[in-house]
Amino acid sequence: MALRLYNTLTRKKEDFRPLDPANVRMYVCGPTVYDFAHIGNARPVIVFDVLFRLLRHLYGPEHVTYVRNVTDVDDKINARAAEEYPDLPLNEAIRCVTEKTEKQFHEDVAALGCLPPTAEPRATEHIAAMKEMIEDLVKNGCAYVAEDHVLFDVASMPDYGKLSGRSLDEMIAGARVEVAPYKRDPMDFVLWKPSKPGEPSWPSPAGIATPGRPGWHIECSAMSWKHLGQTFDIHGGGIDLVFPHHENEIAQSRCAFHTPVMANYWLHNGFLQVEGEKMAKSLGNFVTIHELLTGWKGFPWPGEAIRLHMLRTHYRQPLDWTFEGLNECHKVLWEWYDGLTLVSPADNLPKVAIEALEDDLNTPNVVTALHGLKRSGDLAALKAGLNFLGLSGDRANILRAVPFVAGGWEDAANKVIGARHAQGHPAFGSTVVAVPTPLARDEEIRSRIEKRNAARKAKDFKEADRIRDELAAMGIELKDAKDPKTGELVTTWQVAR
Repeated sequence: MALRLYNTLTRKKEDFRPLDPANVRMYVCGPTVYDFAHIGNARPVIVFDVLFRLLRHLYGPEHVTYVRNVTDVDDKINARAAEEYPDLPLNEAIRCVTEKTEKQFHEDVAALGCLPPTAEPRATEHIAAMKEMIEDLVKNGCAYVAEDHVLFDVASMPDYGKLSGRSLDEMIAGARVEVAPYKRDPMDFVLWKPSKPGEPSWPSPAGIATPGRPGWHIECSAMSWKHLGQTFDIHGGGIDLVFPHHENEIAQSRCAFHTPVMANYWLHNGFLQVEGEKMAKSLGNFVTIHELLTGWKGFPWPGEAIRLHMLRTHYRQPLDWTFEGLNECHKVLWEWYDGLTLVSPADNLPKVAIEALEDDLNTPNVVTALHGLKRSGDLAALKAGLNFLGLSGDRANILRAVPFVAGGWEDAANKVIGARHAQGHPAFGSTVVAVPTPLARDEEIRSRIEKRNAARKAKDFKEADRIRDELAAMGIELKDAKDPKTGELVTTWQVAR
């Protein structure tokens, strides 16, 4: 089966045919390093890591180049630097913010099992390339200078908007365009702008005397050009980047290099929400990768469970990030990993898993295939499939304070840790760690509810209250209601939030 990918540019699934099978090239928009990455940022990192792994498998690791940029010049960075380091000169404060944030990003995505990209260019290292592109766009009439700004002339691009498929009115609304008197058209966007006092600045292109800095969109065009060429195979990112960012990248690159396309295949992952709502700081449901790894809803979660939770949903579909879903993924890993620690992975990857990935990265079908391998007892194939997805197959790597098993979890966990420690596993020190007591599994919860209901019927309300309090301490919330038909008491439960 050939690799087929859904192309946002053509709105259909297509056979993947690289420009050069000996040099397969992919660019993905990376982080703007002003704050810790949130789980919405984690989704494209994980999705395109899986694609990177698949391309390496199909074409050979030495024949695949994956570029993921770092945006280190941006208004948000400037604002964060001024806020966190008010006593430092702005440029020095910016360096403190970007270095700290980039380091944390690398640590977080490594914990999610992601391979490092082939190259990770920083915007500030490619200013000369940006200026060169801007100069060419001005010379060929696709950009113009106005009040120390350089703007792209959208009218010079006849099929502008093809990627997003939006009408002009929709594009204007979606871009939240800045109405400025120096613009020829409201849709024209900034390639270069003057810097404010104290902000990062460089000598400006196009004969502008005032020092300035690049716009956001030109950064990715320049970095992809320098590392992948004027035209390459795959450009990826979140669905929120289709317009205006990716639309503007295409316009700049095509007009600067006179090419029919910038990239042949455009892949976009779907939106992510948290517990059924759009993630937002104002709603109190804004979750960073670092928070998940160190403590979310009272528990530090293993990176492998976070990764599986992302991959259980197809990358193009919306993903609802929930406590229950993450907990279930950790439980699945614990069950899959049983007996796998000392198993050597099979030499050949499971065919059913590779075929699922070749069908537009159908990771939910891969998960189904892994369940089948576990049931069949083919542990070598299971471990090969897990490793290919970036999952270790080692229970020692998922021992965190997570609520999915009843009594016995702590003993089982410490047995695994003790065994790995005896083997000199580098992840553990000289003592066996204690795993905090987790929530009970469903059967135990139902058993305690039955005991509580029996106590209520016997009018032993003290015992009933004790059991309720015991469940509450384990994070279980009870709800009592009468059955409208029988009048009998019915108790339901949920994980407390």
